[in-house]
Amino acid sequence: MIKARHVGKEGIGFVGEVRKVDTRIVDSLVKSGYIPVISSVAADETGQAHNINADTVAGEIAASLGAEKLILLTDTAGILQNYQDPSTLLTKLDIQQARELIEQGIVAGGMIPKVNCCVRSLAQGVKAAHIIDGRLPHALLLEIFTDEGIGSMLVSSQYQN
Repeated sequence: MIKARHVGKEGIGFVGEVRKVDTRIVDSLVKSGYIPVISSVAADETGQAHNINADTVAGEIAASLGAEKLILLTDTAGILQNYQDPSTLLTKLDIQQARELIEQGIVAGGMIPKVNCCVRSLAQGVKAAHIIDGRLPHALLLEIFTDEGIGSMLVSSQYQN
């Protein structure tokens, strides 16, 4: 389902990135009433298995499926202006704002792949990407079915308002 390529860096082992996603298996499973659980390990053209960041895989699958939303569950409230202060939650931002936060070092560490995969999925047609705190009870319901949501929603510039 997922074809990988090596990231090309020496000394990191078999770490890869997504080269291609074939959604036929997912489509078939969903149409049959199943909820697929997808590993973030994928083979390259020689059959060598590579570990790929799970957020990145989720974003690439969402884009390949033409998903309307991508939702990432994590252990933080979302994108924070100050990572030590949950009250600085940024509730809605566009691609350019997200990129600027990475450049400024506000988004750092493990949040970088999350934000990057959101930006990439938005650039490929996903309408909204959400980063929410999966530790909260009913997190998905609160994000999707309330006007204010609970996490950070990233949108392309055309959907910012």
